[in-house]
Amino acid sequence: MPPAAPVYLDYQATTPADPRVVQAMQPYWSSIFGNPHSADHAFGWKADEAVEAARAEVAGLIGADPDEIVFTSGATEANNLALLGIARASPPTRRRIIVSAIEHKCVLAAAHAAAEYGFEVITAPVDADGIVDLGFIRKTLDERVALVSLMMVNNEIGTIQPTKEVGLMCKSAGAVFHTDAVQAIGFREIDVEDQMIDLMSISAHKIYGPKGIGGLFVSRSSSIRPKPIIHGGGQEQGLRSGTLATPLCVGFGEACRIIREQDATNTDQIIENRNYLMRELEKTVPGTIVNGTMSFRHPGNLNIRFNGIEAELLLNGLQPHIGASTGSACSSGQIEPSHVLRAIGLSAADSACSVRFSVGRFTTRSEIDFALSMIRDTVQRLRLFAAII
Repeated sequence: MPPAAPVYLDYQATTPADPRVVQAMQPYWSSIFGNPHSADHAFGWKADEAVEAARAEVAGLIGADPDEIVFTSGATEANNLALLGIARASPPTRRRIIVSAIEHKCVLAAAHAAAEYGFEVITAPVDADGIVDLGFIRKTLDERVALVSLMMVNNEIGTIQPTKEVGLMCKSAGAVFHTDAVQAIGFREIDVEDQMIDLMSISAHKIYGPKGIGGLFVSRSSSIRPKPIIHGGGQEQGLRSGTLATPLCVGFGEACRIIREQDATNTDQIIENRNYLMRELEKTVPGTIVNGTMSFRHPGNLNIRFNGIEAELLLNGLQPHIGASTGSACSSGQIEPSHVLRAIGLSAADSACSVRFSVGRFTTRSEIDFALSMIRDTVQRLRLFAAII
């Protein structure tokens, strides 16, 4: 019997808000509605107190101090502030940025936008598993480099990157190290000081918090401090002007508190469900191939391809029963092959056959069994149709 609702297997695109997060946010929409920047009355004081409590929860999850957290509208803004902010602040002797070939599109776009400030973008290659070439970074990183940006966990194939090693290299070369940790926060223990991180982008909606809120960790010990890219009232220590959305800050803080205090990500169960999905697909659907390594991978990520089956056709055939994707939700509507899959050596044809399934905190075994049945039937139907025509 099918589940009562469609099965969601796209947790790396976004996560449903945890009911405890929704409950924590509720008073700040109506009864505690003050502007947190209104310093002249109790309405503003109460809102500001809630924002600062949330900031402390976010900081605590990554080993930072609260005053090192800058709230943003999300990870895209945080990544832009990191890269363009450093580009604006860097001395004229440092006019190079190094990024990996599999960074999120917003990091790549921000890096190339830095050309406006005279920057050259150097792209570090990755191997077939999606691991960045440390030798290339070591050889390229010198006194001309202002910043290196390497994501902690890839959003398409789930590869976990050697960020600590890169952080140490940057520290030795006097360059700023930025990491997009959106896909890592919540399941991987992060200590920004231990990992030599200067700037780190995070987002609430990937960890069962609300959409529309993220943050940038800005280390007080960084050799270069970013300049703002949004100007106005000078909020967030002058780095990000604009009125903070108190309910969203509260929700972000609560999502972090749940992870810190209750380990509610259920990582072992997520890995078990992901591996079960992979094993059953490999066992029952001929031509199933996993993209990337399984050794250093996000616990919920399964990026696979079914030989001869275009991903778009498969996903259409699974509607409206299964929610999955071809890769980054931020690249939806684009018809070119995934730059991540191409970077690990896949052909355009193989990239077009690749689907990302991702399980999470609320995924059940019965949902996976239903999804397996749907996927098997849809692949078989598409192959039969292809044979007929």
